[in-house]
Amino acid sequence: MVSSARPPAYTMRQLFVFVAVAETGTIRAAAERLHVSQSAVSLAITELERGLKSQLCVRRRAHGVQLTPTGERVLIRARALLEQAGDLASEASGAEGVLTGPLAIGCYSSLGPTLLPRLLYEFNQLHPKVTVDFVEDTQDRLEQRLMSGELDLAIVYDLDLSPELRRARMGTRQPAILLPADHRLADAPVVELAELADEPMVLLDAPPSSFHALQMCSRAGFTPHVRFRPKNFETARALVGRGFGWTLLIQRPHLDVTYEGLGVVVRPEVEPPVPEVDVLLAWSQDALLSRTARAFVDFAVDGDNPGTAAGDATAH
Repeated sequence: MVSSARPPAYTMRQLFVFVAVAETGTIRAAAERLHVSQSAVSLAITELERGLKSQLCVRRRAHGVQLTPTGERVLIRARALLEQAGDLASEASGAEGVLTGPLAIGCYSSLGPTLLPRLLYEFNQLHPKVTVDFVEDTQDRLEQRLMSGELDLAIVYDLDLSPELRRARMGTRQPAILLPADHRLADAPVVELAELADEPMVLLDAPPSSFHALQMCSRAGFTPHVRFRPKNFETARALVGRGFGWTLLIQRPHLDVTYEGLGVVVRPEVEPPVPEVDVLLAWSQDALLSRTARAFVDFAVDGDNPGTAAGDATAH
């Protein structure tokens, strides 16, 4: 059966050159990366624009290359197509059982220390030829990087996620109140959140944790007196350990001590109840996941892996 589809009016080489230009920002830098002449790079971009019948970038001699809105969208698809082309070459060469190539993963900053190291280690043990790179960031910036194609996947909380992201459920976390070791409520079996309304709060200022904590306080009928707004998870715990206030965190390390060796008291029983929060692996709904990325999704949502309760992983 002969396909009736018309052949594309562009080549994979043109897409490859376009991605290089977009990532380096100038024709000259792209030429140096690809070890070709600047005129060859310019010609490839011109031919790609002619084939797609769209302007993909604005070339300014003194200011480099600026992608147009169409160029931004094409960049995402171009990266995905190049990954798929690599997969096709591997399968055709009989190497379909061996995963190779790069994988870019993002991770919400407070999840990184307790979840990411073991996950990367065990995946590397299974697929040693895969080169995994990762970034830690706030969830809103991770979403932007997913949508731009900079990241293949990101580990995030199921809080205020864009509907343009697909996701697989890795497990859950139970938010808890953290108190100094000598706090008056340290031994309370259940902590009424409203009892902390008049005390200073240490707010982890890293979306979406900050929004989540403030929302829980609002549900309890008060606006907290925020004394400090650290952006680092461990700094927030350290400030609580020093008695500067209390905090509400989703993530909990294995040991309830700060870097200084000071104890903190964790109270997961809160009134009104604070619901569990799902940990997700997310990716752009427009992305064509590579074989490597698909393998990581399958691995990460397996019941034997960190952050996942057996049998509770779902993708949608």
